[in-house]
Amino acid sequence: MDSPVLRTLAATRYVTPLREGGSLPAIVEAEDDGLYVVKFRGAGQGARALVAELLAGEIARALGLPVPALALVTLDPDIGRTEPDGEIRDLLKASVGLNLGVDYLPGALGYDPAASKPPPAELAADIVWFDALVLNVDRTPRNPNLLEWHRRLYCIDHGASLYVHHDWAEAGTRAASPFAQVKDHVLLPVAGDIRAAGERLRPRLSGALLRTLAGAVPDAWLAHDAHVGDAGAQRHAYVDWLSRRLAASAVFEEEADRARAVRV
Repeated sequence: MDSPVLRTLAATRYVTPLREGGSLPAIVEAEDDGLYVVKFRGAGQGARALVAELLAGEIARALGLPVPALALVTLDPDIGRTEPDGEIRDLLKASVGLNLGVDYLPGALGYDPAASKPPPAELAADIVWFDALVLNVDRTPRNPNLLEWHRRLYCIDHGASLYVHHDWAEAGTRAASPFAQVKDHVLLPVAGDIRAAGERLRPRLSGALLRTLAGAVPDAWLAHDAHVGDAGAQRHAYVDWLSRRLAASAVFEEEADRARAVRV
């Protein structure tokens, strides 16, 4: 299906792998002559990581948070035929079709909580609130997943969020989770009031918006799920879970503010 949210671009050249982590993303040139960090559906984390990247990234954008532009990137079977690295060649072969591209920010530096200038307290609180909403466990001092580019902070790498989709049977429990992992959030010590962040941000996530974002997830990334069903049923499950998570936001806001008081 065509995405109602993201552009779809054809990859024209594999530039270089990024060997951080185990998924082996790469810088890829696309038909618009732009460079993208492409996350491949044939990587070990599988297509669900791409679903999380897309949904969480576009939720962050809807909240007004700084995130690089996303696009769907199609790989042709020919793109990896001359690649000398067998691991990369196999990955590209397994990823023919739709993948996720993240706008490449050349020269960006990783955020360092010990050396970087902290963001404003309100922005930090908004990012903490967003990460608690989507269950993002991967924004810690050890791995901030924040980039500084042109004096602006960008949130990246959301593939570990929305882990409810690995076991939909736990959806109800996780919708009401206080998200205890928020205590390890890299921005918590510099964040403002998390409840106030929720008051700012909740109104921006309507049911109609969530349905539009779920509709942007390609069918190819939504293989039949034994608990939920087909692609359409899974889109409904994401919208339902996110709606329930928003309704229970007071639970994770209280947990975040309690953890913030300990770390400040």
